Amino acid sequence: MSLSGATPSRAHAPLVAARGAWAAVCLSFSLLQIAGCSAPAATSIGGAETASPPAAAATAAEAYPLPMPEPDPEHAARETSGPAGLVVYSGRTESLVGPLIEAFEATSGLQVDVRYGDTGELAVTLLEEGDRSPADVFFAQEPGGLGEVAAMLAPLPADVLGAVEPQYRAADGSWVGISGRARVVVFNTDKLMAEDLPADIRAFIGPEWKGRVGWAPANASFQSMVTAMRRTWGEDETRRWVEGMVANGAVAFPKNGPIVQAVADGEIDVGFVNHYYLYGFLAEEGEAFKARNAVLREGGPASILLVAGAAILKTAAHPEAAERFVRFLQGTEAQHFFAERTWEYPLSAGVQPDAQLPALADLKLTTLDLGALDDIAGSVAMLRDAGALP
Repeated sequence: MSLSGATPSRAHAPLVAARGAWAAVCLSFSLLQIAGCSAPAATSIGGAETASPPAAAATAAEAYPLPMPEPDPEHAARETSGPAGLVVYSGRTESLVGPLIEAFEATSGLQVDVRYGDTGELAVTLLEEGDRSPADVFFAQEPGGLGEVAAMLAPLPADVLGAVEPQYRAADGSWVGISGRARVVVFNTDKLMAEDLPADIRAFIGPEWKGRVGWAPANASFQSMVTAMRRTWGEDETRRWVEGMVANGAVAFPKNGPIVQAVADGEIDVGFVNHYYLYGFLAEEGEAFKARNAVLREGGPASILLVAGAAILKTAAHPEAAERFVRFLQGTEAQHFFAERTWEYPLSAGVQPDAQLPALADLKLTTLDLGALDDIAGSVAMLRDAGALP
């Protein structure tokens, strides 16, 4: 159910195949323009030498089917003492995580009521609802949304936090990362090679990139990237970059998926996106698809792994069920789902990412504390002041 609904609705999405899951993942886009290309060569990822995503996903679906064990009626009875079943506010889309929630219901015997929406909007809703919120769990698309409501979140158990590397959980223990999406530059393979791309995102404001770059200023992932820039570069330098992109004719898209398609179609040459959109297109259209990802060779705040994270509200009416849900998301089956069906980076249970993806160690990711991404509102204000948003 969308955020526009007045009350949460019960999730009932069917299990989906890799293509269906991918179609739901395609949500946002962004493009940038670069200047000089004197830096060393970029690293191309998602190349034609890799295995076919559909084949990989199908194999994974067969190897790691979502669990459907018998319900536990006694536990269910204890955990549905509140006004409804477990209530989850999800910044991830229903078509993406609906199958997981359905599997959790089958595993636990618990009813799950889900309110789907944009992570930022859900954070605002939680702040407005305060102690009256019916939410037990906040499953956010971006760490910034979790940071916005940090004061409302209960500390998670030490073993839940310890299931991920320290950089993928809140320093105060209020949320834990579930899966990760890396920010990359997608480029048209007919027009460019990875070696043609700048090593630093700041170069995209150069005149040689005028009108060639796409971006998605309204997208939550892009806004998190801008927040990382503000925290790393400072306000003045980030504003100059945003204003430079606007002046350079950056082409605005609503989401990442349309950016990848526009790059492949040759409408633009490069764009700023999350890594996993490309793999959905490759799954649909094959290796002839004319776009590939590249990582920024000098890293920096635009090379960030944005984690989807889960947290339990202090006011949760079903805290035990909420903890079971978070543990389920960290478990082997759910982590394989994210790795093999949506091409995200799994963060726990020892599950490895899809073989097509580069290792996290090769991405030169920023070491910025993800908890520092809590001022999304400040980034939105900057984007508006610079003319990137209406």
